[in-house]
Amino acid sequence: MAQEIIEAPITGTVISVEVNVGDKVSEGDVLLYIESMKMENPILAPVDGTIAEINVAAEQVVETGVHMITIEY
Repeated sequence: MAQEIIEAPITGTVISVEVNVGDKVSEGDVLLYIESMKMENPILAPVDGTIAEINVAAEQVVETGVHMITIEY
């Protein structure tokens, strides 16, 4: 089974995580929101698959490139 690693595209604060481990997601589904420069930025699923791992939580500050979520497909 292949994996897609979702990394933080920007530095900011995770506002909310919209998925749980085991959830099935479709390409384009919102996985989480990051606030940066007072703007909420949705992070979308790039592929259809199942959430295998979540490495962030609400109110956590993330730097660009941090591994946030793993999707298996």
